[in-house]
Amino acid sequence: MILEAIQYAATALVTPREFRPFIRSSLGLWGRAGRCTKDWAEHENNCHAFIRGTIAPMRERRTAVVLGSGLLRDVPIVELCKTFDTVVLVDLVHLASVRTWITAKRLNNVRLISRDLSGLQDALAGTSPEPLAFLRQVPYLDLVVSANIVSQIGVGCRRVLEQSGHAEPDAIISQLIRAHLDGLAALPCKTALMTDISYEVTDRQGKVIEADDLFCGVPAPRAKQSWDWPVAPLGEIGRDRQAVHRVIAV
Repeated sequence: MILEAIQYAATALVTPREFRPFIRSSLGLWGRAGRCTKDWAEHENNCHAFIRGTIAPMRERRTAVVLGSGLLRDVPIVELCKTFDTVVLVDLVHLASVRTWITAKRLNNVRLISRDLSGLQDALAGTSPEPLAFLRQVPYLDLVVSANIVSQIGVGCRRVLEQSGHAEPDAIISQLIRAHLDGLAALPCKTALMTDISYEVTDRQGKVIEADDLFCGVPAPRAKQSWDWPVAPLGEIGRDRQAVHRVIAV
């Protein structure tokens, strides 16, 4: 608890006020990642390998942008920094521990941006969300990685919409997911999309207790690769329950 409090305070100092409410959820992910290191290893290795495979044939390697950079566990950040002139990390919150690690590794070509990538405010205002439009202003952009953020946009926005009593949260969430996918597809550079698209909660015997479509009915792009990610192994959400997500890489 003491370490978490220090992490919170240090992160709040360097986080824009509008994004500070999201620090606690980032800390929750940080804590779970620490507890689930072994269970998440295969997923993270798959993500790293997919990004490396995307980069391999590229000739121009000037600027790379990572959307949903988070804890940097599912992104080979050191390799990206060695390969590209500039690496831009975009997320709501960049924890103090992540910032410290970047400094310690002397990744001097990293740039951090705090930004809401959901497009929710535009959707609520009745305008077509274009959450990735800002990428058009990034000079010499050669690669954009969407790192397991699409489903989180849906989960986070659903929470906000339900708390506000919105009548049709599914319609809004579907719109936001489509906007992210369409935004990636419209970019004139190389892209790598990794996202979980569905999940199942099962008991120790493998019986499905709960299941859901994280894309809210939006057709997922055709996957180049796919795998299972034990997001919450046995003991994390209950002694006899586990949550496994299906991940695709495009």
